[in-house]
Amino acid sequence: MPTEKVPHEAPQSDETQGNKIRVVSRAIDVLTALSNHPDGLSLREIAHYVKLPRSTVQRIVETLEDANVVIAATTTSGYRLGPTMALFAASMRPFDLSKIARPIVMQLSKKTHENVDLSVLAHGKAVIVDQIPGSHPLKFVGTLGTSLPLHATASGKALLASLPGKELEALRPSLELNRLTRNTITTWDGLMEELRSIRTTGLALEREEYLVGFSGIAAPLVGPNGERGALGIPMPTERFQPNEKKLIKDLLSCCQPLHWKA
Repeated sequence: MPTEKVPHEAPQSDETQGNKIRVVSRAIDVLTALSNHPDGLSLREIAHYVKLPRSTVQRIVETLEDANVVIAATTTSGYRLGPTMALFAASMRPFDLSKIARPIVMQLSKKTHENVDLSVLAHGKAVIVDQIPGSHPLKFVGTLGTSLPLHATASGKALLASLPGKELEALRPSLELNRLTRNTITTWDGLMEELRSIRTTGLALEREEYLVGFSGIAAPLVGPNGERGALGIPMPTERFQPNEKKLIKDLLSCCQPLHWKA
């Protein structure tokens, strides 16, 4: 029995593939702009937010409109997200922050070759819920399930900084600021000043505040449903000091999709 020949698609050039990727990226930018303005935007306003020519935006919007991904905001002008987006949203299941952040943890580990931890707030501690060990023989010994003090670790301080004021005040009576090293912050005035700095920069630092000989950095994260976490890199101080600037750059770059900052 003769076999049916399946036609092969001609291989696409790198330029063609690159153009398709740019089109998708631009469409996502348009949808993001509209999601931030639920009452709708004109083509001119969309072009302003996504920094593209109006003619390019018009072509993208017309394509999205054909699929009801965007619709007319009014009978005269403007566009907003359409019913197709509502169907997408309704079909989504709640995300676990550890699953969402996993690619970020992996990417950061690959860049730094250090322990990378994802921690969440539980029972007044920062609890490690995901981790990729670093390749260096000398490293921080925390493992999955390890509980860390909130006031003396980068991840702990990042979690505290991300809390709304009322939640932080509710936690305060039960949080003991015990001295663990000579660098540990043991006063609420000192800790609050540190948290204000973290909210401004989006970055928490720890310089031998939990264990002598170990330092680290962390960034607060927030999931799509408001889940809070902290992405941290603890390591020996002797490796941290000469690499601090690069580590900070890598951390902030990798965690950008979920980065929380006041």
